[in-house]
Amino acid sequence: MRSGKLGYLHFLLRSIFLAAMIVVATAAVAATERILYSFNGGLDGSNPASQLVFDGFGNAYGTTVTGGAANCGTVFKLTPTGGGQWQESVLLSFDCFNGGKNPYGGVTFDTLGNLYGTTVAGGTGGVCSGDGCGLVYELSHSGSEWTETVLYNFHDAPDASNPGSAVKFDIQGRLIGTAPDGGAYGVGAIYQLTSSNGQWTESILHDFTGGSDGALGSLGPLFRDASGNFYGVTEIGGGYSAGTVFKLARGSGGTWQFTTIYAFRGQPDAAFPYGSLTVDSRGLLYGTSYYGGANGAGAVFRIGPSPGAGGWRSTVLYSFSGSTDGANPTSTLIFGAGDRLYGTTSAGGDASCQCGVVFALAPTGNNRWTESVLHSFTSGSDGAFPYYGLSDDGAGNYLSTTAAGGTQDAGVIFEITP
Repeated sequence: MRSGKLGYLHFLLRSIFLAAMIVVATAAVAATERILYSFNGGLDGSNPASQLVFDGFGNAYGTTVTGGAANCGTVFKLTPTGGGQWQESVLLSFDCFNGGKNPYGGVTFDTLGNLYGTTVAGGTGGVCSGDGCGLVYELSHSGSEWTETVLYNFHDAPDASNPGSAVKFDIQGRLIGTAPDGGAYGVGAIYQLTSSNGQWTESILHDFTGGSDGALGSLGPLFRDASGNFYGVTEIGGGYSAGTVFKLARGSGGTWQFTTIYAFRGQPDAAFPYGSLTVDSRGLLYGTSYYGGANGAGAVFRIGPSPGAGGWRSTVLYSFSGSTDGANPTSTLIFGAGDRLYGTTSAGGDASCQCGVVFALAPTGNNRWTESVLHSFTSGSDGAFPYYGLSDDGAGNYLSTTAAGGTQDAGVIFEITP
């Protein structure tokens, strides 16, 4: 994770009042955590800082930051083998150099079942932080064999560089993502990759300035709505230096229009969001922030149009206390049955560990929400530090990863059944 930047964000945190914040008590709810795989830290990978995606056969796919044949990360597949058992297999070990180094955030499917992702380092585009500027790759398959193709090597500024989140397809088959570094102003950019006759070319859709538009791309991928527009967050910047929510609207002729739709104000408003956004049936956006909220330990927020006033407003649905209810979420939320929101925090929970929790947030009427802790991580065999959000397996279970913990302290893939 971006430890240096997190320290900088803490220094920037501001206490400016926004609107009425909704803070409610935490409830204890029975839920079952089951470890599907515990990484050994060797050839199988280590530090799976990744969200998971599923294919049509119930297999899960993700990435590890380190481990693999060269200790520079892997793309893995988790296959159910019956009787509640799962088998992990490595589809690609990154070579640290031309093929990339240290993938974060997971992978994205195309319609043919090929996988796409990014690495924060490696590649042939430039030096950047000393170990390459990162790249975008495709992992295509023929039967059980998978082959990596580098689609684009990032360069030093003014190009985007060191992408640390997954890419998304737009409705025309172009890949769109964000990078926290590079760009014309050195604080990140939104980029696009377009394929023509088997060749991919990159273009920058927006260079973050660090001013009112924000700075630093998020850990989570951009969210695409039904109309093909994208929404995302920046970790810092904006009118109050606490991050922003932005919209990338699809225009004619392949053009895009960037708009900052909300600037976070800091405690008691949300502050410094890291994850992606999700949407409800009314088109309202939901996310988490690392800091802010009533207690400064992070929040779950909702963004929607401001009735009668124009613009957008933020409502804090839950403020983490930094104690047993969790703290400092970096995850993307997911909706479950009964309009419950599910997510993870990167800290808080078990008093002896402060290794994060899995939580549910349930609407209880009158615009109030109640948080329930489904699991507190202990840094034992159950894992520690779930940075990314949960994925629905379609059978009532939610799967995700922890960056540490497990039998070898190399991370785990876990399942939560509420």
